[in-house]
Amino acid sequence: MPDLLEPNLKLVFCGTAPSTASAKAKSYYAKPGNRFWPTLAKVGITPERYAPQDYARLLALSIGLTDLCKAHAGTDAQLPEDAFDVAEFWAKMQRVQPKIIAFTSKTAAAAALETKTSTLQYGLLEGGRTGVDAKIVVLCSPSGLATAYFDLAVWEGLAALVDALKTP
Repeated sequence: MPDLLEPNLKLVFCGTAPSTASAKAKSYYAKPGNRFWPTLAKVGITPERYAPQDYARLLALSIGLTDLCKAHAGTDAQLPEDAFDVAEFWAKMQRVQPKIIAFTSKTAAAAALETKTSTLQYGLLEGGRTGVDAKIVVLCSPSGLATAYFDLAVWEGLAALVDALKTP
């Protein structure tokens, strides 16, 4: 999946890797049952529910998309041990300088922040831990495989941060 990035975005979503369904569709979060697109609309980050193939429309809202793994697709358990290119991810964030980076799972956040998932809480992380001047948010995964852990309130918290960027 190609990155959807440009300088000075309000928000960049970062996942681990595209699902095989997303890779086949060439669209982010395209697997049936994934809550990403419905949740963005429900919490007001997008003005309506976008279809996965419309992902490029996010740029008009100053929102970008990327993954830690650009060479493989599948569930986290299917990825090779060295699939995540953390250095490249942070280099991209240095170049585009988003205001908020939202990891779409604890697994993605833990890999990027080089910590354990057990040390992370959902929501806004305190303290600058990245070398990029961005707020860091850990979201519960929208994947259908993570239904038991999904909490809309965490996504509503992200929407509030995005809304706060609109206020001078």
